[in-house]
Amino acid sequence: MSTGKIVNLENKNKPTENFKLSPLEEITLKTTKEIVIKFIEMGRCSPATFEEVFTQVFSVIKKTLTK
Repeated sequence: MSTGKIVNLENKNKPTENFKLSPLEEITLKTTKEIVIKFIEMGRCSPATFEEVFTQVFSVIKKTLTK
């Protein structure tokens, strides 16, 4: 069943032009990613615990960098 609406799927996942991370946010995300990758490689993080581990690591790094 079609609703007659035209949907542009090409731009659906593109960030807006005004979206830009601050240097601190960029460093925090990159560092968190590297640490979580190491946890995955070591078997300390699984898909079931990914969100919790990423959030915890991110908050610790952010807190450390903003002190």
